[in-house]
Amino acid sequence: MDERESVRAMLNSERFQDCSPAAINATLLDEGQYLCSTRTMYRVLEEDGATRERRDQLVHPQYQKPELLATAPNQLWSWDITKLRGPAKWTYFYLYVILDVFSRYVVGWMVAPRESAELAKKLIEETCEKQNIQPGQLGRHADRGSAMRSKPVALLLADLSVTKTHSRPYTPTTIRIRKANSAP
Repeated sequence: MDERESVRAMLNSERFQDCSPAAINATLLDEGQYLCSTRTMYRVLEEDGATRERRDQLVHPQYQKPELLATAPNQLWSWDITKLRGPAKWTYFYLYVILDVFSRYVVGWMVAPRESAELAKKLIEETCEKQNIQPGQLGRHADRGSAMRSKPVALLLADLSVTKTHSRPYTPTTIRIRKANSAP
């Protein structure tokens, strides 16, 4: 066996398959064995196209951006709370809006003097009642706003058998209504 083949066999052996040439050379020298220079080891690896990182790398699964599609009314709702300027300086109103994503119809809205979990709960409750949403029919996705993560809203959604998730900041708030026979 020629010299390059013996170097190649040592580099690809089970003992050294995850080590860099510098580490392999140092280990062999500690054991009193000189195979070749570190640069020669790199040349042999380059001939085989194996000069990449030799250690096992953690491979993350491909991220799938969630996509929520509505094919009919009352399948997907989007809701948000917007701060509006009032008539005088330092006065504000809060506009609570729930939109049907398919038809762009406003299914529920309310203007209030403050942002409150109780007001959000009341709006969701009234909108579900007005749209005849049955328990177990509604799925909800929300951002991390205080009213959207609040205990009263969470308890209402639990009463309606709604599964909830919270997104990262700066993503829209959506409520998904499942068909009666579909899985959560």
